[in-house]
Amino acid sequence: MTHDDMTHLLDAILCLKSKEELERFFVDLCTIQEINSLVQRFDVALQLDQGLTYAQIANITHASTATISRVNRSLVYGEDGYRLAIDRLRGKEEKEDV
Repeated sequence: MTHDDMTHLLDAILCLKSKEELERFFVDLCTIQEINSLVQRFDVALQLDQGLTYAQIANITHASTATISRVNRSLVYGEDGYRLAIDRLRGKEEKEDV
């Protein structure tokens, strides 16, 4: 995979304008299992951010401890992508509660 390949994919995602359009794109792009894995990883990140233990997260998400560990490593040592998304999502939720 080249940088240009990733750039084209990211540009395609950024040009979509609604959750419905994003959902349609991801359903076409990914298998159901791939989508489920992405959903599970982000759910694990949310649970880790809330301070839950690996055992609690495994029970809630049915993720393996290897997956939980991988997501945790990304949260701690990664590019801060999870952090950015979680913080923005939490900020949006707080605004909606007002």
